[in-house]
Amino acid sequence: MSTPPVLVASDLDRTLIYSAAALALTMPDHRAPRLLCVEVHEHKPLSYVTEHAARLLAELKSATVFVPTTTRTRKQYQRIQLPGGPSRFAICANGGHLLVDGVSDPDWARSVTDRIAAECVSLDEVRAHLRAVADPAWLRKERIAEDLFAYLVVERELLPEGWVKELALWAEPRGWTVSLQGRKIYAVPKPLTKSAAVREVARRTGAELTLAAGDSLLDADLLLAADQGWRPGHGELAEAGWQAPCTEALAERGVLAGEEILRRFLARAAS
Repeated sequence: MSTPPVLVASDLDRTLIYSAAALALTMPDHRAPRLLCVEVHEHKPLSYVTEHAARLLAELKSATVFVPTTTRTRKQYQRIQLPGGPSRFAICANGGHLLVDGVSDPDWARSVTDRIAAECVSLDEVRAHLRAVADPAWLRKERIAEDLFAYLVVERELLPEGWVKELALWAEPRGWTVSLQGRKIYAVPKPLTKSAAVREVARRTGAELTLAAGDSLLDADLLLAADQGWRPGHGELAEAGWQAPCTEALAERGVLAGEEILRRFLARAAS
């Protein structure tokens, strides 16, 4: 009888992969590790892992069901070329799309949109409120992702203190959550979760152990649903002092946190 596989569901940006700006979390230039570019956008390198993390990730993919689990749209995710070859399953748009061999499962996508329609105010209403309360002095872009959620790109240093909290208070009774990640403010319907999509992958693969990692409030439900999880020493969860019984808060920050998370995944999967 074969052993059930271990499912590893990990956030990507600022958890496993890092932009040039996010690399500044790590260390001075003269101590920076060698890097491998894993994403190119408009002919420019955009995201990186360390060379050691690349080797660890390839090893992890061969030993587990590794599921990239991201808030990125499908198009944004498909720019990423992670070491170790493509994953059979991937989760995009914060759980709105479950990719199987690179193709969105239509039944899953339909079930998500049906639940959002039943439980939340419309995306149009949320966008109208965002436009009404955002200040052009600090707002740079307003975008929607996969017709599922909205986000703002802002000048973080000009963002008024308390503005995100006020938005969250407005969104809560309307069935939406708010998250600040770097220069982006996300407004996401509550039924749109990474954890629900991960549970579906576990059902399809027969996995009995789920491991997870993430750095933002949008990853909290994923970490709570996992048998064991890790969060880096930076990010929204770290700033909030977020803790959970089965989630370990790591001291490592920046790109080296990505390395450490991969080590923890491998050690737990092997045990």
